[in-house]
Amino acid sequence: MTSREKFAAYGAWAAVCFLWGTTYLAIRIGLETLPPMLFAGLRFLTAGTMLFTFVFFMRGARLPQGREWFVQSVVGLMLLGVGNGGVVLAEQWVPSGPAALLVATSPFWVMGLERVLRNGERVSGRALVGLMIGFGGLVLLVAPNLFGARLDGYYLLGALLIQLGCASWSTGSVYSKHHQTKLSPLMAAAVQMLIAGAALTLVGTTLGEWRVIHFSGRSFSAFAYLVVFGSIVAYGSYTYAVQKLPLSLVSMYSYVNPVIAVLLGWAILSESLGWRVIGATTIILAGVALVKTAPKRSVESAPRTPEREAEPRTQTLAHASKACSVGTN
Repeated sequence: MTSREKFAAYGAWAAVCFLWGTTYLAIRIGLETLPPMLFAGLRFLTAGTMLFTFVFFMRGARLPQGREWFVQSVVGLMLLGVGNGGVVLAEQWVPSGPAALLVATSPFWVMGLERVLRNGERVSGRALVGLMIGFGGLVLLVAPNLFGARLDGYYLLGALLIQLGCASWSTGSVYSKHHQTKLSPLMAAAVQMLIAGAALTLVGTTLGEWRVIHFSGRSFSAFAYLVVFGSIVAYGSYTYAVQKLPLSLVSMYSYVNPVIAVLLGWAILSESLGWRVIGATTIILAGVALVKTAPKRSVESAPRTPEREAEPRTQTLAHASKACSVGTN
């Protein structure tokens, strides 16, 4: 990866950390008058259409070809359909603080999934310590909001839906990382949003949500913000970051998002910023720094056996035929 690509990748990750830290509140506001499935579905259909128009007609990006349609469909449905759809549905019953904590289990899902893959990313002990420290800081950050919620059946259902969404999002991210195509990241994001948006809208239509949909000034503003910044900018950035950076680092956006939300509340809404918040933020950022600076381990670093000594010879033949295919990296 060139220095320019590295700068762009970390810039994309920073955009995800900041922008998705602002979307918890926007989703809560949108749910005041909008049913969850149509809210999410129309959001992604609108964002996908706008992004597709830009990249296809103005940038000349090509459409997916052959197997690329399948890959983008799987990623879109797992990340946005089940992943984001589950979180939007759950936020009807789960407050934003506990929701943020539950979403922050994503790095552990990614770590476990990568571990079982033969060619997956191996998380070092230092990175694992960083994950644990960051999660501990997040618990400290949202602790006051953990005990005021009603632990009824709907709350537990919402918590289960968030974990289902995290598992689906993490699985889709790992799948995307190991099934990369030659499609441009923005075209990939547009296609994924269109497919997921169509699926979520279909679910909302089946549930009869059109009868209760209603836009107020607040919910329309939240919808528009999520379309432009939460979807087009942030999701396009996430798609690019996943292709260029280790998933263990990219997935830690879920640790940084609540910090951004708290800091924005302090800066814009004059909410208190006590020593607990400052300490929790410091702990979370220390965990992120540990993950960022941890040595990268992969299956290639394992001791070489006679079978592994033969791999370079077979990889030479594979590399020669790779140029003739549209397969994944």
